[in-house]
Amino acid sequence: MRNLRNGEFFGQTNETLNFDGLTITDTEYTHHFVDWHYHENPYFTFLLQGNMKEGNKKEIYDCSAGTLLYHHWEDAHYNIKPDIFTRGFHINITEEWFEKFQLSKNKIEGSFNIKNPAVKLLMYQIFKETKLNDHSFELSAHQLLLHLFDQLSTQKKDSEKKPVWVKQIDEILHESFTEKLSLHELSKTLNIHPIHLSRDFQKYFHCNVGAYLRKLKVEKSLKILNDFESLSEVALECGFSDQSHFIRCFKENIGITPLKYRQILK
Repeated sequence: MRNLRNGEFFGQTNETLNFDGLTITDTEYTHHFVDWHYHENPYFTFLLQGNMKEGNKKEIYDCSAGTLLYHHWEDAHYNIKPDIFTRGFHINITEEWFEKFQLSKNKIEGSFNIKNPAVKLLMYQIFKETKLNDHSFELSAHQLLLHLFDQLSTQKKDSEKKPVWVKQIDEILHESFTEKLSLHELSKTLNIHPIHLSRDFQKYFHCNVGAYLRKLKVEKSLKILNDFESLSEVALECGFSDQSHFIRCFKENIGITPLKYRQILK
C-alpha cells in the first residue's frame, strides 16, 4: 500500500504553501480511481468543486462540493472520481505543528466527514486567507486552524453525552434550513418543551437556532455560488429573505462579500 509523504496527493497540484509545520495544497483530481493508500501526516480534505467517492475501513462517503473530511495519520482509504472537473483544498499537519501549539495529534482519531457548518465555515475562511495574498495570512491560518480543532474537540466531548433530540434536530435543520421553521413546531416534533430546546440548543451547538440556520444557508451558498449569475438567485435558493440579507450574513461568516469570494474561487 502506498504511503504518501507530506503534501503529496494524486492529481495536479496547482499551488503549494509551506509554513510552520503546515503544507497547504490546491489540487485538481485527475485520477478516476486511486487505490488504497495512506498519508504520513493527519490532514483535511476540503472539496471545492466537483464530486468523488471515498471509502475507508468503516464508511464510504459521497463527496460533493463543500464536503470536509478529516484523515488521521496512516489511516488507509481509496477514491473514485467521475469524469468531471474536481478540485480539493488540503491541509497537511506535521507532528511539529501539534507540538508547537501543545495539541495531541491522537486526540482526534480516525477518518470522518465533518458536517458541522461552523467548522466547515472555518475551513472556507482558511481557504480564503490563503488566496488574499496578505502578509498576515499565516497568522490567520494558524488561528483559524486552532479554532477548528477546538470546535472538533468540543463536538467530540458533547457527542459522548448528548441526548437523542440533539441528533434529531440537527438532521431536521440540515434538511429544512431553506424553509420557514418555528420553535413551536420544532419542539412539538422533538417532543420537548420550547424553553428546554432554547436553553439546551446553545449548550450543544454553541449558538442559537437562528444563527445555526444562517450558517447552514451561507454554507450552501458557497457550494452554488458559481452556479448562478445573480446573487439574488443564490440568496433565494439558500432561503435568505433577500440579497442584502444574504450578503450581510455571508460577510459576517466568511469576512468578504460573495462576489469577492467568487473571484477567489476562480
